Amino acid sequence: MDEALARGVLAAAKVTAGAADEARLLALGENAVFAAGDLVVKVGRDAELFERARRELRIAGWLAGAGVPAVRAAESEALLVRGHPVTVWHRLPEPVRPAEPRDLAALLRVVHALDAPGFALPPRELLGGVERWLRLAGDAIDPADAAYLRERRDGFAAAAAALTPQLPPGPIHGDALPRNVHIGPDGPVLVDLETFSADLREHDLVVMALSRDRYGLPAEAYDAFTAAYGWDVREWAGCSVLRGARETASCAWVAQHAPANPKARAEFERRVASLRDGDESVRWYPF
Repeated sequence: MDEALARGVLAAAKVTAGAADEARLLALGENAVFAAGDLVVKVGRDAELFERARRELRIAGWLAGAGVPAVRAAESEALLVRGHPVTVWHRLPEPVRPAEPRDLAALLRVVHALDAPGFALPPRELLGGVERWLRLAGDAIDPADAAYLRERRDGFAAAAAALTPQLPPGPIHGDALPRNVHIGPDGPVLVDLETFSADLREHDLVVMALSRDRYGLPAEAYDAFTAAYGWDVREWAGCSVLRGARETASCAWVAQHAPANPKARAEFERRVASLRDGDESVRWYPF
């Protein structure tokens, strides 16, 4: 999905007061995210994401009822427009500063203290998107690399299922990164709720450990994160398994962008080569 296609879906959805071509594109990944007046509209990549979009709206309502600082839905129902899920959200105020890992840790403590909602949350299917992302990559990636990632996926899925957690399982954010925290005038707010799950709380903590090891997060920022949360997941014996699973998923996620973006293809090749070589020191770059 490119920007032009997403704008066409936005126009067809007729959920904003202004013209679709006047909306500002905020992000383009699995969703195209547009700002339009006091609303934010998310256009999903394909119809496979429709049920996830519907669940995200239910999650937003649950968090609102629990008093958790999180983005609020402006419409309670998702639309399916030209085969793309569309959801509408209240636009947050302009950020007062960038989010830091310690801000994320404070929100995770709140989320990890929640009981399960009155509806079913799925397990964290961290590796569940691998097949779809590789399919979208098509001939833009080496078939041998795709086969290698499928083999890694299967191995880490089995290993993760056998883990004994340190923390009590329950609701998690599922993609716990500072980019999913917005610092407004009233403090940190969680955004991007589509990966909320019921699973090992350690999933939310391994993300920052991997950021430290792969993406250049300074050690002092990671230390501030663990201090604010109250525990370092690297002390847990299962950390390497969840880290390996997330690395596999992150590598495959980039692959879906390879057909249209040479930089994505280069980043994919960097990542998969480092996995093949077992080199945990190779720097990965956010995409």
